[in-house]
Amino acid sequence: MKNHVVIFDTTLRDGEQSPGASMNAAEKLRLARQLEKLGVDVMEAGFPASSPGDFESVRTIAREIRNVQVTALARTSKEDIDRAWGAVRDAANPRIHTFIATSDLHLKYKLNMDRDQVVKEAVEAVRYAKSFTDNVEISTEDGTRSDRDYLCKIFGAVIEAGATTVNLPDTVGYAVPEEYSQLITYVRQHTPNIHKAVMSVHCHNDLGLATANTLAGIRAGARQAEVTVNGIGERAGNTSLEEVVMALNTRRDLMKLETSINANQIHPTSRLTSMITGIVVQPNKAIVGANAFAHEAGIHQDGVLKNPMTYEIMEPETVGLAGNNLVLGKHSGRHAFKDKLAQMGYELSNEELNRLFGKFKELADKRKEILEEDIEALVAEEILRVPDVYELKYLNVVSGTVEVPTATVKLKIRGEEAKSAGFGVGPIDAAFKPIDAAFNTIAKITGSSSKLMRFSVNAITGGMDAQGEVTVRLQENGLVALGKGTDPDIITASAKAYVNGLNRLEYMKKNPRLSPNEGLR
Repeated sequence: MKNHVVIFDTTLRDGEQSPGASMNAAEKLRLARQLEKLGVDVMEAGFPASSPGDFESVRTIAREIRNVQVTALARTSKEDIDRAWGAVRDAANPRIHTFIATSDLHLKYKLNMDRDQVVKEAVEAVRYAKSFTDNVEISTEDGTRSDRDYLCKIFGAVIEAGATTVNLPDTVGYAVPEEYSQLITYVRQHTPNIHKAVMSVHCHNDLGLATANTLAGIRAGARQAEVTVNGIGERAGNTSLEEVVMALNTRRDLMKLETSINANQIHPTSRLTSMITGIVVQPNKAIVGANAFAHEAGIHQDGVLKNPMTYEIMEPETVGLAGNNLVLGKHSGRHAFKDKLAQMGYELSNEELNRLFGKFKELADKRKEILEEDIEALVAEEILRVPDVYELKYLNVVSGTVEVPTATVKLKIRGEEAKSAGFGVGPIDAAFKPIDAAFNTIAKITGSSSKLMRFSVNAITGGMDAQGEVTVRLQENGLVALGKGTDPDIITASAKAYVNGLNRLEYMKKNPRLSPNEGLR
């Protein structure tokens, strides 16, 4: 087991201490079940002495979870330890986790105790906890700002008293990796009975070094990592479970260490934690961020399509994702665009691809990200359409609260250009009079006598820069045709929809046996 790193998850305790991240009993149990599925070795279910509600939550989890060690946090007082044991006593493998500060700063200003008093209290707490269970952990709070020889003294004493795990936390995220590694090494070398206990590391991210420090501690000989899902926790958070686990997995060649984590449950656990706590994962968060396996740059997309390892050091499937995400935007290349179309089921000729790629680039200059719905709309508009009798070449609409909406339109009709201007006077509600003006002008140019039977607008993608989709239903001489148009500008989308509907009417006039929808896409 020398090569096994115990994953001690404290999402339900330290993670819950994130401002606004409090969970109710049902939420904690639901997340606990997912952590069991994830395969953590130890689950710190809470701090039972902190509230009756937390006591009940920990007790419920201890009774429900059978494949993971369940631990409860306690200060060194007998009352806290009694409360912790009362909560976890029904667990399949219960642990009591007690803690006491060891830095001179904390001793003076928080505990008002001297070093010998702290050693005595720590030893008594471990012995008392040991009377309930053989599985006892103790943490030296603010360990990285404590005297290293004093740490050796207190660790030696608590191990002698029966502690099976000793934790040296970087409680306030003060350490840097080399310093932390040297401290772990020193303690292991100068505490004679250290081999009788598992050495643990618990780091906070105040300087953004929690994962780096944890890995440094592990490489120095620690064999338990205390972590949280998504790195949540007090202040800047704790060491991120997914970062430590995937660093060990990905760089097994360097560290030659392993965990029991089912890595394909990492992403589902991250999503559940975010949903329950309300803490959104930043897009560029390692492993579980929305952009962690996303590529927009054309060079990167081309490389990933040829061999994912060019720009991905791990397979997205290993953390529970279906695959990487080639984000289509203005930096995307033709290769990525063609691949995306193929994934969506479209096999286009080179001429069609070239035409569609040009339209895609035009749209990408207007929007930050192109989604599948946008591509569907482009394909429908540029490829899957009836032959055009009318083609919209130009549209300009002037409108305002004190002006009569005016539209200037240029169409190409059977190869010949025609243009005109008109006003909004039709049946569409006043809010849509700029659109009405466009319809009126297009009808005047084309000579259409069709009636507008339906007009609807939908946002087919999210965000302030969403694509708008307009659907119209036109009726003329017993024929009914649907028209669709999409554009970030809703007035332009409306004009496109109207022209598309007119083209379908013309097609149906030439093919009278077709039903209104047959043969039209």
